[in-house]
Formats: sequence, C-alpha cells, structure tokens
Amino acid sequence: MIALNDLARIDRAGLDALRGAYERVIASGWYVLGEEAATFERDFADYCGAAHCVGVANGTDALEIALRTAGILPGDKVVTTANAGMYATIAITACAAEPVFVDVDAVTMCMSVTSLKTALAQRPRAVIVTHLYGRLAAIEELVGVARAAGSVVIEDCPQAHGARLNGKHAGSFGDIGCFSFYPTKNLGALGDGGAIVANEKSFADRARQLRQYGWGRKYHCELPGGRNSRLDEMQAALLNVKLGWLDRQNDARRSVARRYFEGIHNAHIATERRDAASDVVHLYIVRTPHRAQLARHLLDAGVQTDIHYPLPDHRQPMFANRFASTHLPVTEKLADEILTLPCHPALREEEIVHVIDACNRFKP
Repeated sequence: MIALNDLARIDRAGLDALRGAYERVIASGWYVLGEEAATFERDFADYCGAAHCVGVANGTDALEIALRTAGILPGDKVVTTANAGMYATIAITACAAEPVFVDVDAVTMCMSVTSLKTALAQRPRAVIVTHLYGRLAAIEELVGVARAAGSVVIEDCPQAHGARLNGKHAGSFGDIGCFSFYPTKNLGALGDGGAIVANEKSFADRARQLRQYGWGRKYHCELPGGRNSRLDEMQAALLNVKLGWLDRQNDARRSVARRYFEGIHNAHIATERRDAASDVVHLYIVRTPHRAQLARHLLDAGVQTDIHYPLPDHRQPMFANRFASTHLPVTEKLADEILTLPCHPALREEEIVHVIDACNRFKP
C-alpha cells in the first residue's frame, strides 16, 4: 500500500540528528519552557519573518489563544471559511464568539475576497484566513480589505509552513499567524505542538501569559482565558532540527505535485499545477464527480487516499440547524468532489509512477 503519508520514512533520513536533540534534552533535565523552546521560538520567528514567536501545545490552542490575544469576547463575530476541518471554528466557539462563514474561491479553495467583502457588513472583530492544502490564500488582498474594515487578521497556517509570496512567509502578512506542528504537517513534531507568530510585542506578551494560566508572574493569574498550553523542550528541540529540512522537503513536495499534474491525464479527474513558491503542497487534491468510485479503484490498486474535508463546518452535527440558512455553494461542491492523493517528500519514483498509472486507468 502506498501510504498517504509515511512519517517513519520521512524522519529516518535524519535520525541521527533527531537522536542528538533527544539526548541533549534528556541530559539537560529541563523539559518545559527552557532553552530549547526559546531557541526554537527565536529561529522560527526569524524563518517566518516575524518579530516574535510563542510556542504552544497545538495548532487549535494557537488559534484560540490568538483570538483571546486579539481581544475577542463572547458574542463577537469572527469570519472564517467552512472547508478546513473545523479547527478555526472550534477555536471561535471556544471563545463563545460567533462564526461567520464565507465561501471560498473555486480555484484556490481558500477564502473568497468577494465573500469576505460581503461579510464585513456584519462588522466582525476578526477574520481568520486559512491557507489550505499548502497554498497561500489571496492574503495580501484579504488583509487589505479586512484591515480597512477594522478587523484583526489571524492567519491560520497549519498547512503552509514555508509558503512565501513577494518575499514574505506565511504567518507574516496578518496581525497574528498560527501554526500547528502535528506530525503530518510540513514541519511536524514527534507529537503535538503549535506556535503563534506576531510582529506586535503586545500580542506576543499577551499570548505568553495566556499559554501559562494567564500568569503575570508565577501563581498570579492576571488574564482570563488562560490555560496550560506550552511547547515542551523535547518537541522544540526536534522541531529545530526539522526546520533545517523544511525548504528542501517543500521542494520535494512540489516535485511530486508537478509529476501528478504532468502525468495524470483522465477526463474524470481534475488536477492542478502546484509548483509555485506560494504553495508548499501540504496535500495534493484532485477533484472528481466520481469520488467514491475513484477512491475504491485506487485502494484496490494499493494507493491510500483520504478526503480533506468531507463535511463543511456549517453542516456539522454540533450546530444542528443553527446555520441551516447559510449556503456556500463552492464550499459544498468541493466537499463532494475532493480527494487527496499521497504526496510527501519521501515518496519514491516507482510510487509516483504507480499513482499516476492507477489514476489514468480509472473508468467510472
């Protein structure tokens, strides 16, 4: 079976360096908020082109802490898309804020500028722009439109580590950038982890307090909404090793995507060119009106696939009929057609050829 992702194979190439980081942390005897975390925060901020980085426990915490850092209060409206697995929506609802769902662009599958402009009439306090599948949204235009309306812009970057546009990296365009380091991400830990990046010192200072109970000083809670959400020393050390691999591995992902685009020729499968610097190809998505049949065909051919994501946020069971009147035609159509193919930096030549051949042999 050709796996959608093969973490053991990806990490095995750098095993000695990872082992060295692991042993260094063990030898230090310091496991939470020490030198490893401080070093990674400094290095990742530099990589992203941000002034500050605050390590947290995971990407969803990063989004919730970012919202609280931005002053989002119960009942405030926050604009987001509905096609990215509920993570931003979960963070919004955790703050007791009100999600305002907007549609996505049919080509980029990221937030539609036109839809955002319409939603801004509701005077949202914040806009969460998700860079989906590794591809940057129309971030410069979205930031300009949102800021002109007085909304804080939070970039949701868990699938866009290293994506860049006009000399700037994902996370550095808006007011706050949020990252996940879940193991399958382009920059993945060997466990959970996340980070917030920002240029405004006050945002970073507030995020540091919120990640540790809301403390102003030890055992003195000053801010409501705090929690225990810290990037531990082990994950920070391992991530700093893997940060050195990130650009090379992103290039490898683009190479796989290029092969798929150039090699898959089937009238029933729509592919996309994905080799720009603004796209780090976290996931390679194809579209087909015959998704279930294609997934079964590929599984029978020894190719693992998945759907990212099958149910839009506004149709999730937790909301019952709360958003019954919300219609997002592009989002809903994509949810019925998208299918994810294997695409990772350790994919072998014969595996790429096999996936292409299997796609080309598909007949609904």
